[in-house]
Amino acid sequence: MKLFLGIDLGSTTTKAVLLDEGGAALGRGITNSRSNYHLAADIARDEALIAARFTLLDRALEAAGETGEEAVLFRKRLDARFRKEQRMSQLSSLRERALREAGEGGRFGSRAAAVVERLLLIFDDIATDWRRPHLAKAKSDFFRDQAASDFSRLAEQHATREAPFDGLMSVFDKTIIQVENERLDLGFERNIGPALASCLANESGARRERYEACVTDAASIPIEVAATIGTGYGRQTLPFAKEQIRSEILCHGLGAHAMYPRTATVLDIGGQDTKAIQVDGSGIVTSFQMNDRCAAGCGRYLGYIADEMNLGVHELGPLALESTRHVKINSTCTVFAGAELRDRLTMGQRREDILAGLHRAIILRAMALLARSGGVGDEFTFTGGVANNGAAVKALRQLVAENYGERTINISPESIYTGALGAALFARRSVETPQA
Repeated sequence: MKLFLGIDLGSTTTKAVLLDEGGAALGRGITNSRSNYHLAADIARDEALIAARFTLLDRALEAAGETGEEAVLFRKRLDARFRKEQRMSQLSSLRERALREAGEGGRFGSRAAAVVERLLLIFDDIATDWRRPHLAKAKSDFFRDQAASDFSRLAEQHATREAPFDGLMSVFDKTIIQVENERLDLGFERNIGPALASCLANESGARRERYEACVTDAASIPIEVAATIGTGYGRQTLPFAKEQIRSEILCHGLGAHAMYPRTATVLDIGGQDTKAIQVDGSGIVTSFQMNDRCAAGCGRYLGYIADEMNLGVHELGPLALESTRHVKINSTCTVFAGAELRDRLTMGQRREDILAGLHRAIILRAMALLARSGGVGDEFTFTGGVANNGAAVKALRQLVAENYGERTINISPESIYTGALGAALFARRSVETPQA
């Protein structure tokens, strides 16, 4: 089976999309970007290949007539168990590195043994919690966010005078970077076995045999990545030839058009820049404006705010949606944001209201870019990681309505993959029509 790969190497996240020969999205992958861009691209591709195998499993189940409620539940359980195996493998690596870091006495001196003891309790508690069977969606797509949220909560509970919270978190912060820069062997073919055995423990007879056969079929189909196109903030660092690289503007325009063919205007808010793009009926870019000189109003800015508030980025939007009134923010400059944030908290203003104001300020900056690019067309598509932030979406809907009246606003749950989708479409075209 020939597949076509698009990689969007962003400043904060790296995304990969695999299309099959018919142009259908077979798999998607995402990981935190890091200083080693090549590794980030490889990990995102690995995740997309795993997702592709699960899509092939869906097709095999359908072909076998297994489309009922029991088959759907089996598929969900298998995915959840497989992801759990991934998380436990990463947690094991993190635990090993953290204990080594804490045990190397120079940093903690006489407190080293106490820090190690506290860390053992924390990791045992996390592992116990993660082993509990559930099908709930993870709080975040990223191991870092999942581990950090649980680790910080448990660190507060397990902290002592000899092993203070700050000391425990310093160990985590140092070692999570090392784990993120590991390319663990977590592929579908090699690691589906334990998850499958767990899911089939209570199955017997013909249904068990059909499930096993479907998984075997999905794992054995040969896959060839026939063409790859890279794009994004870090595209020049990818190990691709010049002809395998496309601009972010072109990829987001084409990707948005593929998702919503009537799209006229695209707004992409990524980690490091904001892009306002106008496209024609074929997804060809006709004009654009881009803010790439300052992190204000982008994902990096939200990350900075999250750090100031000791929250995960994924927690900002839900918290802002609890606001009863938004506080007017005078500056979205990352340099001054922390000081203004602390001042407003000191004044007794609710953090929910401050965050609502921050989200509105971000979208106001984006609206200025949209106006300079040509305004907002009848059908508007919001892409990028910030499109998954409910508070940003709420502010965008309000401001578009205030300035342009009613518009169709498209926001896909897969919006963060729009650039990678556009790159994959260019990859497919490059095989059909060389140098496309």
